[in-house]
Amino acid sequence: MKTIFTSMFATTLLMFAGNALAMDMPEAAKKNRCAACHAIDKKIIGPAWMDVSKFYNGKIEKTAAGKTLKEATGDKAPADWLLIKVSNGGTGNWGTGIMEPNDPTGKKQDEIKRLIQFVLGLAKQ
Repeated sequence: MKTIFTSMFATTLLMFAGNALAMDMPEAAKKNRCAACHAIDKKIIGPAWMDVSKFYNGKIEKTAAGKTLKEATGDKAPADWLLIKVSNGGTGNWGTGIMEPNDPTGKKQDEIKRLIQFVLGLAKQ
């Protein structure tokens, strides 16, 4: 009986922990529809932001599509590359899914920079 209760309790805690990660997504990500394709801790259409953070922080060697950091960024600094990628959209580094442009006019650069810092900071914790 104790084992069943302990298992149920642990499962409940894990469910709440997963929900806590989802709730921590910045408001700008929700407002700009980033959450439609990305989650912090799991792949949806686009890669999990934690995987993106680990890759660009050097904690994993290749993207899901098998690209190295140099191949993925063309030797640009990760934050600079991500600003271009998020603004203009694109495909290829994480698979065949297409990310739509999020700021083709350049009017949301500060907001996108904050989101990028949030994503890059995930794997530093």
